[in-house]
Amino acid sequence: MTKQEEKRRASAVLDTPVGRLRVVASPRGICRVTFGARGRSDADGAPAARQHLAAAVAQLREYFAGRRRQFRLPVELAGTRLERRIWRVLCRIPYGSTVSYGELARQLGMPRAARAIGRACASNPVPVIVPCHRVVAADGSLHGFGGGLWRKQRLLEQEGARRPLERAARQPHRRV
Repeated sequence: MTKQEEKRRASAVLDTPVGRLRVVASPRGICRVTFGARGRSDADGAPAARQHLAAAVAQLREYFAGRRRQFRLPVELAGTRLERRIWRVLCRIPYGSTVSYGELARQLGMPRAARAIGRACASNPVPVIVPCHRVVAADGSLHGFGGGLWRKQRLLEQEGARRPLERAARQPHRRV
């Protein structure tokens, strides 16, 4: 990224139940969300970047207050074609739901690509907005979250999500 492109970006630091988040916007959309942010907001930047940033901050506040289930924001996702494809599918996982890495791979028509799903989740530049926290292991356990597993757990609790094993335990046993 050039210095000129950097100057066109705007950022904000937001206090949330999962710690401080830094949200960065370009004139094209939200391009980065990072956990454990330090420093202050930098509201300079192109007018479009400031607009995207204001919308993201408002929607994240609504999400953490329990008043938003889906983000409606333009995002600028830099990644490989496969990563972008996976991130688009992540956005379709319903609020309060989880899916396993393997199931997501099957949905994409790549049944042996669970590890690729995990790598794409790990490189997601806009966690929370692109909900990689909704992807869990086949047994329902939590694995790999860039912000730390405690944050993944907290985000799932925020949404009232039941992991696959918990859903199975709540279903009545059937006799065959």
